Amino acid sequence: MDLALAEAHKALDRGEFPVGCILECDGRVIATGRRKGTRGASPNEVDHAEMVLLRSLSNQNPSPDLHRARIFCTMEPCLMCYGAIILSGIGEIVYALEDVMGGGTGCDMASLTPLYRQKVQIVPHVRRKESLSLFKTFFSNPANRYWKDSLLARYTLESS
Repeated sequence: MDLALAEAHKALDRGEFPVGCILECDGRVIATGRRKGTRGASPNEVDHAEMVLLRSLSNQNPSPDLHRARIFCTMEPCLMCYGAIILSGIGEIVYALEDVMGGGTGCDMASLTPLYRQKVQIVPHVRRKESLSLFKTFFSNPANRYWKDSLLARYTLESS
């Protein structure tokens, strides 16, 4: 999680939403990602840290066995990212801060279509305080407009 937090710090230093992630397989970091596209008046909802990480895997040859891999995220993956992680075959998700507004890991897997009913181990709240501190810094900065005044912003600023 240290490396995921370092990626989140890099995003925050660039004025981006402080989500960072790393992918570990067999004790080795094989990919990293951090949130992009949240600065300015027209943020995009495609360049999530997990999606950046997953896209970087396509350049790896040979491809790693992702069933043995673990992804470490500073925030719980959203539904889009959770679905992409499942489809990629990653076996474990470790996250720091729960996403009360868009977190996807709590969905009922049995109610999903067969493609998405793969077994993924979820480990929540690893290094939560450190991650929460990054998000509090982000939401406390008036220059950051992304999700300002949202449920997530209010929850984050009121959490301890």
